[in-house]
Amino acid sequence: MLWCAPIGSAAGPLNPTALRAMRAHFPDVSLIVVAGIGRPSHATAVMELGFDAVLLNTAVAGAGDPAAMAAAFAAAIAAGNQAFNAGLLEPRDMAVSSTPVIGKAVFTCSLISSS
Repeated sequence: MLWCAPIGSAAGPLNPTALRAMRAHFPDVSLIVVAGIGRPSHATAVMELGFDAVLLNTAVAGAGDPAAMAAAFAAAIAAGNQAFNAGLLEPRDMAVSSTPVIGKAVFTCSLISSS
């Protein structure tokens, strides 16, 4: 799918909201990003959105060390897939404590000055 970014642009996912919506709308269809990936972090981002694969060429072919770049992409894709499968937290508009505070002891520290 070319929804990520223009071919060869290396711009990465330009509209993650649309990509997330597509994944949600087609949960049982294999979705593969085929254009616009320029960095391993871009591949991680689309895999974290639940995509099934990344097809790329320019980012590897144009790298100073294509073999090392291919290895970096392989690791990034695996990490993004693992994170998606582990269950990522959805972004929130406000802070939410992950540690319950109700019913817990409160410790205070006061500084004692010696004169």
